[in-house]
Amino acid sequence: MILSPSLLSSDFGRLADELAALEEAGLSWVHWDVMDGMFVPNITLGAPIIKRLRKNSKLFFDVHLMVQSPERYIGDFVDAGADMLVVHAEATNHLERTLSEIRRQGAQCGVALNPHTPLSVLDYVLDQLDMVLIMSVNPGFGGQKFIPFSMRKIEELSAMIKGRGLKTLIQVDGGVDPENTPELVCRGADVLVSGSAFFGHPPYRQRHEAFQAAAAR
Repeated sequence: MILSPSLLSSDFGRLADELAALEEAGLSWVHWDVMDGMFVPNITLGAPIIKRLRKNSKLFFDVHLMVQSPERYIGDFVDAGADMLVVHAEATNHLERTLSEIRRQGAQCGVALNPHTPLSVLDYVLDQLDMVLIMSVNPGFGGQKFIPFSMRKIEELSAMIKGRGLKTLIQVDGGVDPENTPELVCRGADVLVSGSAFFGHPPYRQRHEAFQAAAAR
């Protein structure tokens, strides 16, 4: 299990220090929540901030674009140093074209699905994805409660991926904590995003170890 802490719950006034602390704690990924105030009712950060902090971090930058028409910003975020760009199926009219462009520009690509969005929207693009992000809360804010039916959705997606002989990662974001981690991993989750349940429980090394111990169960 890969833990990708969501910086949405970190100290925005100390982002460089937070990234360094994550590396020191043994983390390998970090999750960037990019919100535009249109696709979701919140505004966070953009490509210039990621680009500035990329210079000081060796972490894998997992960039979640919660923005309308994300194809407009692919070049900006790839240039900023995103290792993977995840776009919402609901936010673009031309999903396959957007994914192909992300790959053409040299980044890994993923698709995020809101809680109500069926897995069937992935049918024709699943083979070209590095990761699928299952939103287990409605996107836009941190600290929300996990939506229970997400467990079944994760399990069904895992079966789809295995049925096609793919190695596509399954990421889960929203209400993730050490308590539900064992079932999430059992259902097929590979990458867990945690915001307040991670950053709200320092020191980070011990919290990371708590998540990993839960996954091992």
